[in-house]
Amino acid sequence: MLRRLYDWTLSMAGHRHALWVLAAVAFVESSVFPIPPDILMIPMILAARHRAFLIAGICTVSSVLGGMLGYGIGALAFEQVGRPILESLGKAGAMQEFATRFNDFGFWSVLVAGVTPFPYKVITIMSGFTAMPLDTFVMTSILARGLRFFVVAAMLWRFGAPMRDLIERRLGLMFTLFVVMLLGGFLILRAF
Repeated sequence: MLRRLYDWTLSMAGHRHALWVLAAVAFVESSVFPIPPDILMIPMILAARHRAFLIAGICTVSSVLGGMLGYGIGALAFEQVGRPILESLGKAGAMQEFATRFNDFGFWSVLVAGVTPFPYKVITIMSGFTAMPLDTFVMTSILARGLRFFVVAAMLWRFGAPMRDLIERRLGLMFTLFVVMLLGGFLILRAF
């Protein structure tokens, strides 16, 4: 079933309403949908490189709005909706321990999930569940999702199709390393 969903999402890149489909996929991916919008965004940009930053902007705005839905699910409907979503992702076991420490690292949690392969929907739901300040959540989501989608758009705009393999196979690792170095830099600065 997941493969069919993936194939359907990818086939929408050439649809005449592809921007609307991308907006919908980015929106629902932030709270419930299992397929990241990147698989739709990449072929769309390759097909129309001059629209790369428009596509990234639509993806960013839609993803942040969808993240706010995830936040609402966590805040208002965790037991009915949020817990089953997290259980389906295999993330329910560590929820209580995660929830007690989450807001201490809230900014970093949202930033890391927003740019790395970690499921962003887990963080959006947990942000609402733990009552992270909404303004912190929204601003960090804008930064993280914007960074992720605009870096992809810039790479594809500049280098085109040869970047596709790098993005699809290694960009998650590169973003993860970037976040680790960023965190390490802050820890070193804090030590002095």
